[in-house]
Amino acid sequence: MALLMEHQFKQLPADKQVDTRSFLEAVSYLPSFFDCLGSKVFSPIKADISGNITKIKAVYDTNPTRFKTLQQILEAEKEMYGSEWPKVGATLALMWLKRGLKFIQVLLQSIADGERDDANPNLIRVNATKAYEIALKKYHSWLIQKIFHTALYAAPYKSDFLKALSKGRDVKEEECMEKIRQFLLNYTATIDAIYEMYTKMNAELDYKA
Repeated sequence: MALLMEHQFKQLPADKQVDTRSFLEAVSYLPSFFDCLGSKVFSPIKADISGNITKIKAVYDTNPTRFKTLQQILEAEKEMYGSEWPKVGATLALMWLKRGLKFIQVLLQSIADGERDDANPNLIRVNATKAYEIALKKYHSWLIQKIFHTALYAAPYKSDFLKALSKGRDVKEEECMEKIRQFLLNYTATIDAIYEMYTKMNAELDYKA
């Protein structure tokens, strides 16, 4: 659980503006989350998340004062790129990044809520499948969907997954569940705020990768 608890997301202010620097610091540790899922088939999501974080950080670093919040980045790029926006820059990178982050959020929430296959209660296939269908499936081509369908069947046992999240330490399941719920509070609020921002700014795109 150390993977999550050592790098928690900050509580959002009342206006739900996401501070770019603290957001990038928190998400920079999340690509390794996919190592906990065992199968190398999850590597493309890990690489995608890492690449998009790098792209957003590169834009932020050009002017940290101007790009103090994620919304300021989107607003600046909308003005900068005109008709090409939102298919460019950090706006496009964050659009895909939030989907990968949503996958993590739905997977963890589903596990914390106790959703499971009663015939195989120690598998997280049900949770991973739900996360994929909600967060990523509609944006993937038929071929990529088939690849991930195979990957979901290679999802690890829940006990192994929780141990991996805890960096190899043996921990009680209920203790893990409590820490996951604690992590999800600010994490979910942040993801929801980003999705809401994209909706309000009409920046969401539905094309398939």
